[in-house]
Amino acid sequence: MQPSPKPLLDKIDSPQQLRELPESDLEQLTTELRQELIEAVSVTGGHLGAGLGVVELTVALHWVFNTPEDRLIWDVGHQAYPHKILTGRKSRIRTLRQPGGLSGFTKRSESEYDPFGAGHSSTSISAGLGMAVARDLKGGTNNVIAVIGDGAMSAGMAYEAINNAGARDERLIVILNDNDMSIAPPTGAMSAYLARVTSSGPYLYVRDIAKQLAKRLPKSWERRAARVEEYTRHLWQGGAWFEELGFYYIGPIDGHDYSQLLPVLKNVRDAKQGPILVHVVTRKGKGYAPAEESDDKYHGVARFNVVTGAQVKAPSNAPSYTKVFGESLVQEAREDDKIVAITAAMPSGTGVDLFGKEFPQRTFDVGIAEQHAVTFAAGLASEGLKPFCAIYSTFLQRAYDQVVHDVAVQNLPVRFPIDRAGLVGADGSTHAGTFDIAYLGCLPNMVIMAAADEAELKHMVATSAAYDGGPVAFRYPRGEGVGVDMPERGQPLEIGRGRVLREGTSVALLSLGTRLADCLKAADQLAAYGLSTTVADARFAKPLDKDLVTQLARNHEVLVTVEEGSVGGFGSFVLQHLAESGALDSGLKVRPMVLPDKYLDHGKPADMYASAGLDSTGIVATVIKALGREEGAVVDRA
Repeated sequence: MQPSPKPLLDKIDSPQQLRELPESDLEQLTTELRQELIEAVSVTGGHLGAGLGVVELTVALHWVFNTPEDRLIWDVGHQAYPHKILTGRKSRIRTLRQPGGLSGFTKRSESEYDPFGAGHSSTSISAGLGMAVARDLKGGTNNVIAVIGDGAMSAGMAYEAINNAGARDERLIVILNDNDMSIAPPTGAMSAYLARVTSSGPYLYVRDIAKQLAKRLPKSWERRAARVEEYTRHLWQGGAWFEELGFYYIGPIDGHDYSQLLPVLKNVRDAKQGPILVHVVTRKGKGYAPAEESDDKYHGVARFNVVTGAQVKAPSNAPSYTKVFGESLVQEAREDDKIVAITAAMPSGTGVDLFGKEFPQRTFDVGIAEQHAVTFAAGLASEGLKPFCAIYSTFLQRAYDQVVHDVAVQNLPVRFPIDRAGLVGADGSTHAGTFDIAYLGCLPNMVIMAAADEAELKHMVATSAAYDGGPVAFRYPRGEGVGVDMPERGQPLEIGRGRVLREGTSVALLSLGTRLADCLKAADQLAAYGLSTTVADARFAKPLDKDLVTQLARNHEVLVTVEEGSVGGFGSFVLQHLAESGALDSGLKVRPMVLPDKYLDHGKPADMYASAGLDSTGIVATVIKALGREEGAVVDRA
């Protein structure tokens, strides 16, 4: 789609140019910016609803504040697309999340206007406080503004940061973008008037004088005066909780009304007081009817038709792994009323929504609070229930101490369905499920499985439901399965036992996870070199099937392990066993294949695996090199 002409936006390549516009032009610019966002995301896919909701707020912040000298930190990247368009990246916005294009999140290496990178939520206030303290230590005078919202305030880290910031009293501005449910809804003209007045310089000055005067009074009078001031303001506004933690609270104000936004932001910009929180109410999907009517489906979108709103998804004959998990869990739960499901604000992303429709009383969405989710699951398990705590690999990292201390040490049978294992494509390095095999595999009592296809995933759900010996994790990738025949019902697997799919004599390929399909392709290609190849599916990273590994090592010249994870994972476990058993002393050639030791930018998953050498071509090359042969040297098998 060719971008439509936008007379004002087309002239703006930086916030400096934006700040040259008169206030009377901001409404037109807002309309053009919102349309540009819709057109761009319709081509690239990505996060749409949250960005549409903050168009006015984004324009107002860059118009009022002197970015990039004033640091503007966006919590997660969902809200930051309009910010990218206004900060010199407009010409590249249709490369968003594409190979070699713009990141879907803020990224320090991408622009000076991105002072802090964010893919995971709830980091902005902590980072902003760090920047504010650094500014004061260096004698600076710039503003630091953290914009938090889109559910990010449900995470404990945000409250930890608010508590610390309130106690320190640094000059920090927090914008609470309330796009779901108001803490206290705006009440029209009176609310807007009070927000302007209570954020103004004269009010803050008089308030400060009153505080100083009150301190000279007897203590009982001082406390009484403070209560009167607080009660008077909160009678109209709310926000007492933030005030108790040391923030000066302003709002709620309408985040789509410049007559409210601009004067309040100017006032807080010029204030000399400590931390200030501005409560801004916005509507997710604002300005695009399909997104307003279905904000959950338009939070993150595939390419779509701008006119109809219909999303364009590639046809597939195979179900998604996420759907297979959700439906399999429902099947198990029909037979076992002890099964419960937990999600951390990702019901549809994890498939827990399918479970929730049938078992609403056994489904728990704890918000963006992965640490709480894990320990909550541990509490459920301690009372004999069977919790399935469904968290993406990249988000489970946030709850690692809880996995160790609250689950593994106590050997509680919490089940961890780990979606988005391996590379995730357009979401890039912040969302890649690269490390879970390594960070879970080092924990005593942990069972780790990896599904080679959608049928195996069904069996692993059944295995987890039946296993009560301790914590168990099973990982599977984003996207569709490989199209295998599906069993009617999953069957529990023998713990710690793999399977052999193809017998050979020269080379052994031992796969963990969905690289199995490429291992089978590689075996066919190796046959052209006269190399008879065994292909095995480990199924379990832990406990390792030592008998299978020993057999493969004893009967083959080369053993290659293949996994969708970092160094320190499955291949390392295999090498540890071979070293301890003495199998390496026989001259066996072992080659563990893992993801490269670097963060991989966004791209198409198939291309990313190819560049990492984890496709069939890379596997063949690894075998040929291990044998000291040259590629293309086909062996005569006659």
